[in-house]
Order: sequence, then structure tokens, then C-alpha cells
Amino acid sequence: MRARSFFPAVLAAGLLTVTGCGSGGRSTSPDDAGTDGSTTATASAPASADSSPSGAVPEALRFTGTTLDGEPFDGATLAGKPAVLWFWAPWCPKCKAQGPETAKVAAEFKGKVNVVGVAGLDQPEAMKKFVSSTKIDGFPNLSDEPGTIWKKFEITEQSTYIVLDKDGKTVFTGVLPGGKGLSDKLDGLVG
Repeated sequence: MRARSFFPAVLAAGLLTVTGCGSGGRSTSPDDAGTDGSTTATASAPASADSSPSGAVPEALRFTGTTLDGEPFDGATLAGKPAVLWFWAPWCPKCKAQGPETAKVAAEFKGKVNVVGVAGLDQPEAMKKFVSSTKIDGFPNLSDEPGTIWKKFEITEQSTYIVLDKDGKTVFTGVLPGGKGLSDKLDGLVG
């Protein structure tokens, strides 16, 4: 009987972790995650997969999705340049606060760094409204309703940034309140 009452408490705690606005960062290893996925984004794909020095696509960039506009998205197109993956949810006030700074950084580093939003934990219509209201339509935003990309990168809370170098190696994973400090994280990655 005790085990039955314990299980719902553990399940509830796990759900709170996934659905609460992010409050801290943690390290992840995308190399340990799966490679399959289909999900959703806004805008066109940035670069060619052949732009990486070796022509090989790093494991971290082996994912696919669909834009909020219904266009296919392939993570391999991010190869060869540093990339920012921003995991957000449309109802998250911390994510909303990060939107303007993330858009500013995406514009500042356009052509040098790929920025991609990965929305989850809601429906596409709410995601589209979030993109419009926060004016983050200058870079792709993926609708990851099934959580495939979130799982690949072991994301357990929204408002998390992952910064990858040009070789697809994770150099930062964490929360940046208001997006502050994101530009600093990219300065050393672009030459």
C-alpha cells in the first residue's frame, strides 16, 4: 500500500520539473541522446550541411522537424557554424522575457551563428502567437509537441539554452535570465 501512495508523488514531482519555468542550468550530453525525431519550426533553414569542415554532420545536429509554417527542418543545416538551441514554452513568463534578447542576438550574429527556438509543452497555435508577440520570427522556431528534440538534448525545463560550437560540441547548457549573457557566450565562438 505504501508503494502505491509513493508512486503518484514521484510522478507528480517529475511532471513539475518538466512543466515549471526553468530556474537553473545543468550539463547535458547530446551524444547520449537518440537520433530520431520529427517536430516543428518558423523560418527557413540556415546553412548547408556541407559547410562543416569534414562534411560530416555531428551527432548533436542529427534531428529533423517542421516549421510552424509547415516547412521541413533538418538540424544538419546547422553544421559548420556555432548554434544556439533555445528551448521555450509559450506560456512561460521567463521565456517571454528571453525573447527580445534572443532575437537581438540572432540578428547581431546573423550569418555567423545559427539560432533556433525549440518550442514545446503546448499547441502550435499558442506557439505561433508567442513568436508573433515576442517578435522572434527572425530565426527558426520548432514546434516540438512530442518532445523529441527536448528528449534528444535531455531538456527537463523550458527557458534553457544550449550553445554548440561549429563542430556540434556543447559548450553551454543552462538558463540565462532575460537572455542576458547569450551574446558573451557566442563572442568566443565566432572568428
